[in-house]
Amino acid sequence: MSDVRYEVLIVGGGHAGAEAAWAAARLGVPTAMITFDRSAIGRMSCNPAIGGIGKGQMVREIDALGGLMGLAADAAGIQFRILNRSKGPAVQAPRAQCDRRLYEAFVQRLLGETPGLTILDGSVDEILTDDRAPPRVCGVRLADGRTIRAAAVVLTTGTFLRALMHCGERQSTGGRIGEASAERLSVELRRLGLELGRLKTGTPPRVARDSVNDAALVEQPGDEPPRPFSFLNDTIANRQVCCWITHTNETVHELIRANLHRAPMYSGQIASRGPRYCPSIEDKVVRFADKPRHQVFLEPEGYDSDRIYCNGISTSLPPDVQAALVRSIVGLENARVVQWGYAVEYDFVPPHQTRATLESKVVGGLYLAGQINGTSGYEEAAGQGLVAGANAALAVMGREPLILSRDASYIGVMADDLVTRGVTEPYRMFTSRAEHRLSLRSDNADVRLTPIGRRIGLVDDVRWAGFEERRRTAAAFEAWLSARRRDGRPLRDWLVRPDVDWREAVRHCGWSVFDSAVEAFVTDLRYAGYLERQAAEIQRMAAMDARAIPAGFDFLGVPGLRAEACERFAGVGPSSLGQARRISGITPADVALLALHLTSRRSA
Repeated sequence: MSDVRYEVLIVGGGHAGAEAAWAAARLGVPTAMITFDRSAIGRMSCNPAIGGIGKGQMVREIDALGGLMGLAADAAGIQFRILNRSKGPAVQAPRAQCDRRLYEAFVQRLLGETPGLTILDGSVDEILTDDRAPPRVCGVRLADGRTIRAAAVVLTTGTFLRALMHCGERQSTGGRIGEASAERLSVELRRLGLELGRLKTGTPPRVARDSVNDAALVEQPGDEPPRPFSFLNDTIANRQVCCWITHTNETVHELIRANLHRAPMYSGQIASRGPRYCPSIEDKVVRFADKPRHQVFLEPEGYDSDRIYCNGISTSLPPDVQAALVRSIVGLENARVVQWGYAVEYDFVPPHQTRATLESKVVGGLYLAGQINGTSGYEEAAGQGLVAGANAALAVMGREPLILSRDASYIGVMADDLVTRGVTEPYRMFTSRAEHRLSLRSDNADVRLTPIGRRIGLVDDVRWAGFEERRRTAAAFEAWLSARRRDGRPLRDWLVRPDVDWREAVRHCGWSVFDSAVEAFVTDLRYAGYLERQAAEIQRMAAMDARAIPAGFDFLGVPGLRAEACERFAGVGPSSLGQARRISGITPADVALLALHLTSRRSA
């Protein structure tokens, strides 16, 4: 059997894999995606929704760079909302409830039509490397014996590495219902010298739509008009639907407490860590014992779907307990459970072994993206996938890598957090993780990142033309404001007053408040003082990031440096003083000693 060759191989077809394949192929290198099942590409395994606090900003960033998630969310969205609308612009975030089938169909169609991208069915059993030290990847071998050669491999394995599902006492192998586990790949990664850890995630039960009593629920409508994720779209044509809200109660909580011995997380059956910020209903009842109720969002999985996703009661309790739990909730008294909730344990590669490019430090040309890096969520996976796929292609072409900074994007915040701080539990993005979140809003993602996407080749002419048109709109709006006065003052000064509803004022003057260019300009105007101080802080920190630490630097040779600091520096291998400063457990004194030593070395 003759070998087949591509330049970049993507292993996995989830949200990270889809973005990685899209990015690598659009940069012009021959790319192949290897997946268990091509009909599962882009599948929304858990919640049928895109976006949220911190996450929605990342989707806009992915789109601004030329990625596909925002386009897919717009094509499949059945309810759009801006979260935190009553709060400041730094924490407002878009979210879309999606039709699960439409979403994966859109992703599959887009990838299927991408020139230079081949989709292969198969399971990777072996990662092939050369004889160099350290080794460099040169391809993979599939379970059926086929050998696929490549200069770079991107692993986007999701929850499938040595995956084990739990529903009460029952255990079964697999990364999600009806799909196999990738057993051999974990063995391969260990053989190559990578350290592995183990994490856990979970999903709630789904109930039959016709068994839900809508009249007993609080209706949650979407925004009108719905706001698109993608900068390529001005409007959303899809019919919008409602979600509903209900709550757990003391009956539910008592039922859970009485059955904790049957919950895998509490019986000792599961020992790995789950996501702190997306806890199971068992965890909520135990950790927040003083809370009389917890919110449950009932979300349709699509226009034609007969299933409702019960967001807020993720559980791995046994089916009989789940059935009683669900039917104790108002509006679900007669609900029929059509899929039980379950937990999944899976292997991951602690990301301190990864560079900012998402390339492995242990094996050259091997890139990691998504849950294999210890993250949780579609959006986090997609952001990493775009970076890893782009960098794999750029490396093959001998070009400079794509490294997004903390001050330029949430994707950059995430990548830096992963490689400098590592993870002990599934990592989820929040606006609070970003020091400069007022600069990292969803309305200005294109201003921050589209020029970068254009420079590396991900942003095509159509997207670039739209970006330039928005810049012209912002300039025209600024000129219009500067030329007008109200009550003897320039109109722009009047707009920044806290007692003025700028949206109403702008709408009254004939401009669209839904134009992202106008929205971004007004926000910059209203928060100019804060943004100027933030820019000064960014400039100060950039000086530290510019202080490079040589590869292979001997931290033990720094006089006076604490043993713990030496150990942490050696474990992460920071490439700059800025990165060293952000490592968990490092003090300002440690950084000062390191900076002094680097200065003395340079002047010697």
